[in-house]
Amino acid sequence: MSLTGTPFLCLLIVLCAIALVLPLGLWSRLRGPRALRAAVRTLMLLFAQGTAVALVFVLVNNANSLYDDWADLLGTGDHVQRAADLGTDGTGGIALNRLPEVRQRFTPATGPGMDGVRVTQLRGRVSGVDAEVYVWLPPQYDEPAYRHRAFPVVELLPGYPGSAKAWFGSLDATRQLAPLMRDGRVAPFILVAPRTNLLAGVDTGCANIPGTVNADSWLSVDVPRMVTGNFRAEPAPRGWAVSGYSAGGHCAAKLAVAHPDRYLAAVSLSGYNDPIGERDSLAAQTPALRAANNPYLLLRKAAAPPRVALYLSGQPHDGYEAAVALAQTAKAPTTVHVVYVPRSAGGHTMALWRPQVVPSFRWLTQEMGGHRAAAGGAIPPAPSSGGSTHAALASGTASRAGAGRRR
Repeated sequence: MSLTGTPFLCLLIVLCAIALVLPLGLWSRLRGPRALRAAVRTLMLLFAQGTAVALVFVLVNNANSLYDDWADLLGTGDHVQRAADLGTDGTGGIALNRLPEVRQRFTPATGPGMDGVRVTQLRGRVSGVDAEVYVWLPPQYDEPAYRHRAFPVVELLPGYPGSAKAWFGSLDATRQLAPLMRDGRVAPFILVAPRTNLLAGVDTGCANIPGTVNADSWLSVDVPRMVTGNFRAEPAPRGWAVSGYSAGGHCAAKLAVAHPDRYLAAVSLSGYNDPIGERDSLAAQTPALRAANNPYLLLRKAAAPPRVALYLSGQPHDGYEAAVALAQTAKAPTTVHVVYVPRSAGGHTMALWRPQVVPSFRWLTQEMGGHRAAAGGAIPPAPSSGGSTHAALASGTASRAGAGRRR
């Protein structure tokens, strides 16, 4: 029975009801020695508490897409077949254009918010990862007028722990974006959500760690190759972006800064720079790994500033300071767009990130050439925040960090 399925939720509701009725009906009717009656009553109370805790956990899990299945919850899942040393560029010296084309079979995905989403099980030929990837196509994709058109792509990364389904379910990304894509206010992006929870009980930190996991190559090499091999997707980097929240936000910024040849833009919602921001991150285990996977240090030490655009949002002590640090160290042609989110907007939950989906995709539309044709004609650029940086931050709106750094 699926951890996130309706049957399991209904079963827990029924068990909770039984757990409440049993003490009411049997408490005073129990017979036998005092010790036996005490033991039975204790078991009834434990049963009631256990079912209540289980029900609350499942409701929270379903609302926040923390664990996708029993293997994730119990720490028994392992999606890594091998983890060879792939070198600094994450390809192992492989000429990617010489690899056989990746053709996949897709089936309809199930679960809340998954209408129109399809899923495939991908065996990464470079990374050695074997895991699922979810894909959603924009409204224009199957229209006759667009049959020869290639579409931009956004990879969607969840937090840790987190399910690849989270953007479609808990964040309502497709429900929010589809109407805006239809009327041209947001570019018609292909949305791709690969599994990021690859090893039991740890966050991979989207890092390549020889002998352990090649999460970076999974996300930035294998998944994009599969998408371009099966769909009319624009080539990298001009047609590719990556977006994430929390640990996924950290990964989004790091991947874009580390691979400007693969991504043009990144969105980080409540992300962090130092991998130690997630205590279970494998990238936080040694000083060398922390430095190699810290987007701030990557920017600061880059021989040439990468041509990437970053959208970074956060609250005080939850992403904002990390965003400002990136903005302060970035140099042209790198651009950084900082969004201050007030504490009144909520805590580190889906309720905080859900309203940020549309603004971030409007920004992506502008940065990735939103003037390209879409349904009904040209897509207008996203509204400019305008005003001074201080005024914008004080009001909680977006601001461009770094005067004169616009591309």
